[in-house]
Amino acid sequence: MPSRGERPEDGAGPDPAESSTLHKDELSSKIKEQKVVVDELSNLKKNRKVYRQQQNSNIFFLADRTEMLSESKNILDELKKEYQEIENSEKTKIKK
Repeated sequence: MPSRGERPEDGAGPDPAESSTLHKDELSSKIKEQKVVVDELSNLKKNRKVYRQQQNSNIFFLADRTEMLSESKNILDELKKEYQEIENSEKTKIKK
């Protein structure tokens, strides 16, 4: 049974335009999620504790709020930059 994005008649991989759209949608979702994280960290009171989840586990460690906020902002900026690059590449493909 073919997975999502595959054409059964030729066995080729996903359509590049569809793949790009999926990636763009995924990025958009991550950007929204990261915006929420930044807003939540920005609105915390100074004396509140922040915990970071250990990757691939259910263990949390105490983290510095300002450090987490700046890290989250950097991640958001990177995601926005990547999204903008995809948009720009799509625009140049349309112009050609």
